[in-house]
Amino acid sequence: MTRPTGREHTGKQRGMSVSSENRSVAGSIPSSCLVTIFWAAEKLVEETGVDVVKLHVGDPYFDPSEDVAQAFVDAVRRGDTKYTGVEGLPALREAAADKLRTDNGLDSEAGRLLISPGSAQGLTGLLQALAEPGAEILLPELHWPVHLQQSLLAGFRPVLYPLGPGFRPDPERIAAAATPRTRVLLINSPANPTGAVLDGDEIRTLLDLARRNRWQVISDEAYEHFCYEGDHISVASFEREIPVAERIVHSVFTFSKGFAMTGYRLGYVAPATDRMADVMKVVQEAGIIGTSTPVQHAGIAALNSRADSTAANRKLVQRNRDVALPPLIKAGLLRELPAGGWYAMLDVTRSGLDAESFAMRLLERKGVAVVAGNGFAMRPDVDDQGRIRSHDYAPWARHLVRIAFCVDPVELETGVRRIIEFVEECAAEAKG
Repeated sequence: MTRPTGREHTGKQRGMSVSSENRSVAGSIPSSCLVTIFWAAEKLVEETGVDVVKLHVGDPYFDPSEDVAQAFVDAVRRGDTKYTGVEGLPALREAAADKLRTDNGLDSEAGRLLISPGSAQGLTGLLQALAEPGAEILLPELHWPVHLQQSLLAGFRPVLYPLGPGFRPDPERIAAAATPRTRVLLINSPANPTGAVLDGDEIRTLLDLARRNRWQVISDEAYEHFCYEGDHISVASFEREIPVAERIVHSVFTFSKGFAMTGYRLGYVAPATDRMADVMKVVQEAGIIGTSTPVQHAGIAALNSRADSTAANRKLVQRNRDVALPPLIKAGLLRELPAGGWYAMLDVTRSGLDAESFAMRLLERKGVAVVAGNGFAMRPDVDDQGRIRSHDYAPWARHLVRIAFCVDPVELETGVRRIIEFVEECAAEAKG
């Protein structure tokens, strides 16, 4: 992650103009709220030596299984460090295809899979493969900021639709937000940042809506192994009876979460059709040439031992959720425990502070880093060339902050206690 460049923005940003020095789409996109708090926390540690409780980054406190590291080291030592094809190692693609059939109910063949250096690059490549001039993509109003950035960089015009109760997609609201230029609907379950998990009926309804309107669907399943109240359902599993050439669901997976391989940077994409797989191969060729070969060997090892590792890792995060988060509910900061994922969205209205002020003051006074939730609800105004002219934030997100509960249990409990203390102190100060 790079340091902010001066283009990062906080608060309301109306009337922001594109500089004549840089009229590119990328030059108009601000850094996300994730980058802002990341470097604020790093700066505090660097300047004061304070031990910051880091609840702002989705990085697990547990490590990959030993066989993963060993496979990586063995590949390096035997000199297996040359290029692979842009699609990835055949053995890894076969292992991923087997996992998709066994665990996810997908019948994607290995020949349609592409290995990527992290699911973020996989999503970026997939969006580039799907983009067409003037096309729109449907994203939820409360979204992972990177989804918005990726869409803009690919050339899509983002259209944000309101969420229903419990931050769940509402088909009627999605249909109302769509236009004749809509081409893609993005589904993220379990969701970042809300933790919402879609059930089978909800997925079927969304797929029916997409098929009727001839939209493509992107299913981001990064948190597939972290469902705490029921099982994860892959969106593409509902297309098994449909001829491959007629399918519309493109699925993206990662090794970062379930296998705790965040720094390895490894993911994979299952395009819906052979044609889209071929298009994405061109995108991969132009963008990455190929994924790190030793890392791919580590991925094979991870998939071979997945039954034990992913279940154990889910239990660790669920324990954090069940033990550390209930005090936030009692304090009125959290409505309910997240059904999935690694994050919880807190409502800090009682503190009297907006999300950005809360995050910065909490960091300064209590040494706890959280992410301002309004940054997950940015609303860009995009010009005809796809550049952001200005942006603001959904007003209902003004008092939301996101915390990660995949971190060390002691750190998490300390952070939660300090958050509650800080809210009480702010509320008392407001009363005078």
